[in-house]
This record gives sequence, structure tokens and C-alpha cells, in this order.
Amino acid sequence: MNKRMAAAVTAAAAAGLVLAGCGGGSTSSSRSGPAEVTFWGWAAGYQKSVDLWNQTHPDIHVKYEAITNGGAGGYDKMLTAAKAGNAPCLAQIGYETFASFLAAGALQDVSDAVAKDKGQFPDWVWGNVGVDGKAYGVPVDTAPMATFYRADLFKKAGIAVPTTWEEFADAAAKVKAADPAARIMNLPTDPYLYAGFSWQADAPWFGVKDNAWSVSFDTDAGKKVGDYWQGLFDKGLVTSYPAFDATLYSAWSKGKVWAEVGPVWSASLIRDNAAGSAGKWAVAPMPRWSGSDSVGNSGGSATAVMKGCAHPKEATQFALWMSTDNASVSNLIASAAILPASKPGLTNAALDAPQSYYGGQPIYKLFRSEAGKVNDGWVWGPIMSTSAKSLGDGLGKIPTKKSTYGDALAKAQQDTVSALKSQGFSVSQ
Repeated sequence: MNKRMAAAVTAAAAAGLVLAGCGGGSTSSSRSGPAEVTFWGWAAGYQKSVDLWNQTHPDIHVKYEAITNGGAGGYDKMLTAAKAGNAPCLAQIGYETFASFLAAGALQDVSDAVAKDKGQFPDWVWGNVGVDGKAYGVPVDTAPMATFYRADLFKKAGIAVPTTWEEFADAAAKVKAADPAARIMNLPTDPYLYAGFSWQADAPWFGVKDNAWSVSFDTDAGKKVGDYWQGLFDKGLVTSYPAFDATLYSAWSKGKVWAEVGPVWSASLIRDNAAGSAGKWAVAPMPRWSGSDSVGNSGGSATAVMKGCAHPKEATQFALWMSTDNASVSNLIASAAILPASKPGLTNAALDAPQSYYGGQPIYKLFRSEAGKVNDGWVWGPIMSTSAKSLGDGLGKIPTKKSTYGDALAKAQQDTVSALKSQGFSVSQ
């Protein structure tokens, strides 16, 4: 996977897409006083982890600056700063956007700085922050998926929690039969949530072939996933509320939607928006496709080292500490409800705590186990803002029957290929 990505990034650079004005800066060897490292991000808890570091590391001072969420303008701010040559040393970047920063030449290779610590993270996670065995940042968290479900309602109706997607479809019919006003789940129409289902099914959207990007939204594997959800919708077995909408949250709380197959961060999403059903939810492994034990991932981010950072070694040292130190990880778990990407982080005792909203179940123990089963063949493309918008527009029309999953995937394929070519990327046919 990394070699394929490397070829694509090389192709992007050859096309003139590397940002100008990003000098390497001075090295830390000539400094007097502590190294100054600026860090841009937006996640809850990052400031406290920085404070913890600064209290015990006088030789490297990290200055945290909170900015707008990446998708809401933060990424544009980072790229503009990189182009002008005044980017911060460190930046919070979601895995789905990392390839875009690589293709823009906005990140700095810190492979040597992380070499001795790579074993502290699963191999598949490093694949999200580097190419061809190189690393341009440090992973912070991951977002494996699982099934959140109303344990009280499933038990009352005598419906077993599904372990396969075939069983999930059967359970969907049984939920409707048990309560004609209820459905098992809401239709996944958010493009990044839907990516997790494609990820699990080994239906990647991007790859590289012959030094060019390949785009594969509408392959047979991709259509298999889309056809599955289209079938449930056509049979009236799922609701079709807008994603992340108050009407969906109300349906969760009132028992009109009994389950949500989603990433680890859905735990806080449900808890914080469906208070009326506290204590009634539980979590089980994500349903599997026949013959596979793979899990999807939907989310996660890294601390990237930006091009031009004057102290890359020191910046990387902090980034590794933030993702592995027990006190820092405990803070991030408590503040941002993350699932740590690092192996030391996954041993943190906070993940063993019973969760009262989920009936006292220590749900993060399950996510700890599932994180090791994430399919490792996924590659994010270099223009995800375009791809996600196209796919999201199509998926959003499904509830009104103005589109289908097949239509949405085909349109995302067409729009992504067109955008790649227009931006100077090589695209294989």
C-alpha cells in the first residue's frame, strides 16, 4: 500500500503540485535555549497534553494554538501557511486528509525520528501517515467500528444481536415486525461513515497503478456494499433521517431506531444526544461479511510535521510522547473520548472503565480488541474534499428516491477522475 501511495505522490510532485516557499528552516543543533515548537489543532484535550509536556520537558517548549476544525477551514489555513512558508511545526490532520497534504508537498519526512518507535503502533496505522515506508507524522487515534444497540429492546423482542450482515438483514425484518414504527438502523448517507463500510468490505476507493492514481468507487466490491444498503432501504427496513440530525437522535432516545453500526466516537455521539435511553444501550462487534473477520475504520487523526519546521526532531519527540505517555493518553481519553492508536495507549486503564450509559459495560475493551482487526488495505485519495462532496450529495438524495447507492458511487467515480485529471494527477483507466 505504501509503495503505491508513494508513486502517486511522486506523480503529483512531477505535475507541479508541490507547494512553494516551504524552506527547511534552521536545525536545532545551533539553538540557544529551549526549542520552540508551534502546534495547530482543534481537538478537546490537546492543550492539556501540551501543558503536561511543558511541565516536564524544559528543553522543548510546545505552543499550542487552537484553530477551526480542519474540515471547517482549518486545513485551508494550514495549507495557506505552508505555501507562504510560515506553517507551524505540528498540525492535527485527519487520516482522510493526509494524502492531500502529502500531494501538496506540505509535510516533512521524519522517518529517522520515529524509526525506533514504530513498533509502538500497528503497521496499518503507519500506512495512514506515510508512504513507501516513510513517515510524516505520528498517529494519535483510530476509529474502528462496532454495533451500538438497544439491549433492552432486542431482549424484549427476542432478537439476537447480529454477527454477520446476513443476520443483520434478518434482524432488520424482525425489528419491523416487532414494532412497525421502529427500524433497526438509520441509512448511512454520510460519506465518511459510509467509507467505513467500504473499508471493511475490502472495497477501496483509491489505489495506484503504473505510477498513477486508480479510482474504484463503483467496482463490484463497492457495488456489493451499496447494493446491500439499497436493498434494506427499498424494503423499508431502515430509517432515512439526515445524518447527525436531531430527528435521528430523538429516534435513538425514543426507541424508534434500535441500533447504529458506527465508529468508536459514536459512543459519545449517542450518549450526548440520546440521554433519554441512558443505561439501555450496549456494544457488540461489527457484523462481518461471510468468510472475513475484518473491521472498518471511520476516523482518526495524526500529529503531522509540517514542511519548514525548524525543529523536526524535537517536534516528533513531543508527538510521540503525546500519543504514548500514560498521562497524556489518559487526558485525551477523558477529554476527547479517543481510542488511542499506540499500543501503550491501548493498555491505558481508562479503557477498562465501565460506562454507565452503556449499562456498565466496559465498551472500550471491545474497541481495543477490534482495532487489531481493521482491514489494512485502505488508501485515502489526494482530493477527498471533492470526492466526499460528490458522494455525499448522491447519498443524500437516496431518501427521496432521487438517487441510489449505485448512482452515487458512479457519480463519485466520474467526478473524482475528472477532478484528478484537471489538477494534473495521472489517472489510470
